[in-house]
Amino acid sequence: MGFEVIWNCLLHENKMTLYIGREASKLWKRICSETTTEINLLLDNWKYLLAGLVFQYIHGLAARGVHYLHRPGPTLQDLGFFLLPELGQDKGYISETLFSCIFLSFLLWTFHPFVFKSKKIYTVLVWCRVLAFLVASQFLRIITFYSTQLPGPNYHCREGSKLARLPKPDSVLEVLIINFPRGVIYGCGDLIFSSHMIFTLVFVLTYQKYGTQRCMKQLAWLVAVVQSLLIVASRKHYTVDVVVAWYTVNLVVFFIDKKLPELPDRTSGNLPILLPLSTKDKESKTKEENQKLLNGNSVDPADWRPRTQVNGKVLEDANGIHVDTAMNGA
Repeated sequence: MGFEVIWNCLLHENKMTLYIGREASKLWKRICSETTTEINLLLDNWKYLLAGLVFQYIHGLAARGVHYLHRPGPTLQDLGFFLLPELGQDKGYISETLFSCIFLSFLLWTFHPFVFKSKKIYTVLVWCRVLAFLVASQFLRIITFYSTQLPGPNYHCREGSKLARLPKPDSVLEVLIINFPRGVIYGCGDLIFSSHMIFTLVFVLTYQKYGTQRCMKQLAWLVAVVQSLLIVASRKHYTVDVVVAWYTVNLVVFFIDKKLPELPDRTSGNLPILLPLSTKDKESKTKEENQKLLNGNSVDPADWRPRTQVNGKVLEDANGIHVDTAMNGA
């Protein structure tokens, strides 16, 4: 009896080992296949990704530059400051922690096609789209916070703080390196509108369109609202900075999303280019179509029908030949 139990346990363990090995093999094949697909997409769209990443540096450089113009002063009257209790300087990390979770969650979601069977997006194409939204929103943000510099409500931006004013830079290099990450965390003057809300709303809107879990979409919007409240409660932004971000980012995403071609359906297996063809590609395509016309071939594949010449006439198909032959008394 004891031997039979041991034998059944060993047999079950062996089956589990085989199952795990088989599933691991499938997962590895899936990862390799997805990697090949994404590399091909990356080769076609690397310029757009690089441009988007370069603009992230430009945005950081602009935020660093406006810090040199910042002049601390009395905190402006703000409705959010009256309604929301101040978290305090020692609890300012709460909003940053939530934002880090939002960023990391979205990043992991964009890479889920490498692991899961059910997939709706291509990672490269989604990030091309996300960067387009971010660049447009950040461009408007740069124009806005350079137009008017408000006194920062954050603790390190108030009168008496050593970080509220930046001394004149000793060299251009000091400005270009933007003192990352300290210069980004302790920046002042780049208020209208909130950069944290730009990222948050772009991520939420993207998942709203391409995500598959309805409950996660609802949770994402709830988290975005909580993030907004925490930013104001932490006194990192005025309420107007958050409010302007809500309608500006939504409008930017709405209009740019209409201009960009829709992402391909993963079930079809087609890989169209995300952005419009370049002038060079269009010219080569036009030349190819003209050459087909000169050779007597139609550009439209649906019009590729066999043609036969009878009595000096070009007929579309065999049925036409019989009809014409009968009419001519042949």
